Amino acid sequence: MLDVSKMASGYSYYALGGKSISPNHNLIAFSVDTVSRREYTIYIKDLKTGKLLTDKLNNTTGSVVWANDNKTLFYSKQDSITLRSYQIYKHILGTKQDQDVLIYEESDDTFGCYVTKSKSKEYIIIGSYQTLSSEYRYINANYPNSEFKLVQKRQKNLEYSLYHYKDHFYILTNYKAKNFRLMKTLVSKPSIENWQEVIPHRSDVLIEGIDIFENFLVVEERQNGLSNIKVINWENFDSYYIKFNDPTYSVFTSSNVEFNTSTLRFVYTSMTTPVSVYDYNMITNEKLLLKQDEILDDNFSIKNYESKRYYAKSRDGKQIPISLVYKKGVEKNGKNPLLLYGYGSYGSSIDPYFSSVRLSLLNRGFIFAIAHVRGGEELGRSWYEDGKLLNKKNTFNDFIDCAEFLLANKYTNQKQLYASGGSAGGLLMGAIINMRPELWNGVIAAVPFVDVVNTMLDESIPLTTGEFDEWGNPKDKNFYNYIKSYSPYDNIKRQNYPNLLVTTGYWDSQVQYWEPAKWVAKLRDYKTDSNLLIMDCNMEVGHGGASGRFKRYKEVALEYAFLLHLENIKK
Repeated sequence: MLDVSKMASGYSYYALGGKSISPNHNLIAFSVDTVSRREYTIYIKDLKTGKLLTDKLNNTTGSVVWANDNKTLFYSKQDSITLRSYQIYKHILGTKQDQDVLIYEESDDTFGCYVTKSKSKEYIIIGSYQTLSSEYRYINANYPNSEFKLVQKRQKNLEYSLYHYKDHFYILTNYKAKNFRLMKTLVSKPSIENWQEVIPHRSDVLIEGIDIFENFLVVEERQNGLSNIKVINWENFDSYYIKFNDPTYSVFTSSNVEFNTSTLRFVYTSMTTPVSVYDYNMITNEKLLLKQDEILDDNFSIKNYESKRYYAKSRDGKQIPISLVYKKGVEKNGKNPLLLYGYGSYGSSIDPYFSSVRLSLLNRGFIFAIAHVRGGEELGRSWYEDGKLLNKKNTFNDFIDCAEFLLANKYTNQKQLYASGGSAGGLLMGAIINMRPELWNGVIAAVPFVDVVNTMLDESIPLTTGEFDEWGNPKDKNFYNYIKSYSPYDNIKRQNYPNLLVTTGYWDSQVQYWEPAKWVAKLRDYKTDSNLLIMDCNMEVGHGGASGRFKRYKEVALEYAFLLHLENIKK
């Protein structure tokens, strides 16, 4: 439908955003960013003739949804300065953008909004979202000119998401349920007083999402840091879990657009298993492997690598999961180079995953490990809440405690221990080198969020207003003092620092390039060692790095060259 390589010809950066097929399958609406600032232009292509229509929608988030009449589209626009998604417009094919009708505007600058369509194709839904709150409106997709109806008015600390099945909306919510529970209500009576419980809250299981089919309800759960898929039969509510064998792995449902089917498509990977797409028969429990990423190395075999799962005890008594992988034959003798990766923010769980490029390190004797620190959601909602706001330092302490665990268990030594993280994970890198600089031989900080106080004080910067519930608002003295006590830029000392590689992108809309630039400048001024301090600013990319199939490998090559240089590995 779209030959993106051909479309990208002549551009230094080219990224495809949202894609949406018209209900009659004749048209595709798609969005494109040619700058890397996540500002998308929407185009419509006739799939029969291959030609673009004259419609062109600028300054959008890239998300676009068709009404069932095949001529009405809904899309979201963003503020040109802050890039906050705050408006939903309606567009009629064949008209100009200045004729589009504003359907909804989000006036609260701590919220964003988006538009989507139910899997049943019966409803168009506008969602408003904040870190700790959400709100939805809906119309029948057959009547795009009707007024949107409110599901449940926003409340602080009330999160919910919306799914449609027959006469009901199914609602996944944290209402009186920290780890979420599933409710249902009649479409005609969607407000909270009508919600009825379907799946109760459990203190040891986090419900992350659901997928609805004609005869089955599929639930994505997380327990003990690992993701699971539960299949429930609508008829009798009997249930079972799909079984997996790796000690540490990642699994999630894939694109399941068909409603009346007994086949579930999911994606599975582990630190030793390439990304694999399966079709799973929910009646017979049979799995069919459709595709597994091909590793272009004749000597590659899953059997050549080993993965482990450990729990490191934190200084306050928590058990922090660690996933690691290495090539078989590696000995626990304290003489191995080890790269420890971490993130720990926004409730984003960093699941164990396979990386073909990582084999370059593993085959040279490196061990790779992921520290599943607080601030993520690997161990439930409380794991996230214990690593944000006035608990943020737990994230940094956990990462250091994981490093100490790996040292104590003789996987590596301080002269061969490395750390990496990007964005909010770059904040983690900035914090740990201030707190324990002697622990690491080298650290990679990608697009690092390191000037926390100044950024969170500037509400004109993209993302700031929507992040107060993550970091706190430094206009409040308590949050100001706490943020300043860990903000990497503000805590640089006159001390020795490890070897550092800092990367950024000139067009980054999430962590503006000047943050790592001023951080590096201050580090150069303060550090008392002669170790490497390298900053690379890619003038053609934004927060997500390079586009294209091969350019991104140059970025990985830079990071690996840094590590191999420090290890004096020349082959």
